[in-house]
Amino acid sequence: MDSLTQIVLGAAVGDAVAGRKLGNKAMVWGAIAGTIPDLDVLLNPWLDTVQQLTFHRSLTHSLLFAVLVSPVLGWLLKRWYRAKPATLADWTLLFFLGFTTHALLDSCTTWGTQLFWPFSTYGVAFYNIFVVDPLYTVPFLGFSLAAAFHSRYNPKRRYLNYAGLAISTAYLFWSFVAKSIADEVFTDAMERQGIVYTSYISKPTPMNTLFWSVTAKDSLGFHNGFYSLLDKDEQVDYTYEQQHKELLTAYRGHPKLERLMELTKGYYTVEKAADKGILINDLRFGKFDNWRDGGGSYVFVYKVWQNPQGELEFEEINNRPKIDKAYLLAYWRRITGHK
Repeated sequence: MDSLTQIVLGAAVGDAVAGRKLGNKAMVWGAIAGTIPDLDVLLNPWLDTVQQLTFHRSLTHSLLFAVLVSPVLGWLLKRWYRAKPATLADWTLLFFLGFTTHALLDSCTTWGTQLFWPFSTYGVAFYNIFVVDPLYTVPFLGFSLAAAFHSRYNPKRRYLNYAGLAISTAYLFWSFVAKSIADEVFTDAMERQGIVYTSYISKPTPMNTLFWSVTAKDSLGFHNGFYSLLDKDEQVDYTYEQQHKELLTAYRGHPKLERLMELTKGYYTVEKAADKGILINDLRFGKFDNWRDGGGSYVFVYKVWQNPQGELEFEEINNRPKIDKAYLLAYWRRITGHK
């Protein structure tokens, strides 16, 4: 999730653990705990494209990191705040829950989180919420801010903090319900249309849990479709795109290319680049505006080419749609069921 959401979640968890003993210091350190896992991006200047993709959401997002680092930070903070009533167990739990809730929330998004690193580099992803969702974050933030303005001894503080945690968690549960509804529509529509697939990924479109997209894989390519829970019918119009895996043949065997293939979980297409090399489209994220005719480019594209020394070079190409008033109005209409 985005940084603000992780800060709010960490602050709320910190207050739930030690708010009565530390007051707003519990929120501050909880927010810090909720931020620490994302500090892995500080190494990006020293990593190439594939290394960045591999390292992000790995070590600092793993359960092992939470288990090993939480007691160390807990001990340091206990020594720093000797006069405070919070115990070593309180501090350790604050950091442990700050780290683990961060990692678990990230696992709800599309990117994937290496929860079991270093034993497994598989990115756990539930695909039930977009990386930025105001309906999750804004109410949560409001309750946390309201709680911060009450004394740690005031029962309203705990009520407000727990209300924020409960409402945000309920929204996550709703996202799983919404996903299951959309999945049923997607699979029923594919069955009616005679579409045979081996697997599929469904995910919410940006900033909502009403409008969903699906990418279904077969032996040669992918079927892509969209459905809003507010649509007046359950008709899904699928488009098809071939994978063109054969374009990878000349590049296979290179460890970084193989790792990139692992990261996409097999959901990619390949095309020739205009000048040199190939372009690998990560279909897990799809196209932000593929829901309308003439939708734009894929959000995450990786250019791969061979340099004069025979080594593979990688470059990430980020494509974003032009966001203006007309786009937002059209997007809102599609979310609300206007095809």
